Amino acid sequence: MMNNDNQISKQTTLFGYIGEHAGVSRFSAVLNKKFKENAKDAMMIPMNIRADDLYFTVSNMKESHVNGAVISSEYVTDVVELLDNANEMVKRSGMCDIIYKEDKSLRGDIFSVRVLTEYLKDMRAAKIAIIGTNHYAKAFSFLACGFEVAYFNDSLENLMTFTQEVEINNADINRIAEGMEIDFSTFDVVMDFSNMRSFEMISRLPTLCLDMKNTKQISPLKQRSIELGANYVSYDDLIDTLTQKVFTLITK
Repeated sequence: MMNNDNQISKQTTLFGYIGEHAGVSRFSAVLNKKFKENAKDAMMIPMNIRADDLYFTVSNMKESHVNGAVISSEYVTDVVELLDNANEMVKRSGMCDIIYKEDKSLRGDIFSVRVLTEYLKDMRAAKIAIIGTNHYAKAFSFLACGFEVAYFNDSLENLMTFTQEVEINNADINRIAEGMEIDFSTFDVVMDFSNMRSFEMISRLPTLCLDMKNTKQISPLKQRSIELGANYVSYDDLIDTLTQKVFTLITK
């Protein structure tokens, strides 16, 4: 599905959706439907890109007809070094999930974490537990004003470093590791931004559990949510909201 006339012209705004399994994701199809319903001369192209082809693909956007690209979650850290310009959040978090081509340069930004904070506010979430210290955790922390956040990680030393990097004073930091028993039921939401392979130490979960993994990525939080009867939300579950944000960004 392309623009309103199902044709691409020289004026059509072309964006890529770059991911290892981009063609499987609903992202492009949902966004293209929005373009057509709103008579916008724009199109998103799913681009199945392997990790070893990512550098070539993104670098060559400067010379292509593509105006930019949305980056799937598995590649959001890899593209940062390929940018010519980036805002402060990209630089400090080490991630980028949307790229704009401007003349012969590439500018990076973050949109998904902004969508995530808006989603949590709509869900009336206030007390949030974050597991891990990766790029998503950093980006979320920069936008976490209004939330009461507790941080969990298997290394308290890494948590201390993390809170210093994101400039959180008097942070609520906690250890989570095998052999412990962790109760998250007092939180509204638990979000996993870690590399942990199992959450067997979690005895209770809140109503909502969330990570930014797509359906092709293994999610220990999803598995534990199923076992404990909690509601799990993935990156793909947020696609309607994510695509609405990208629609606004591309067509504004």
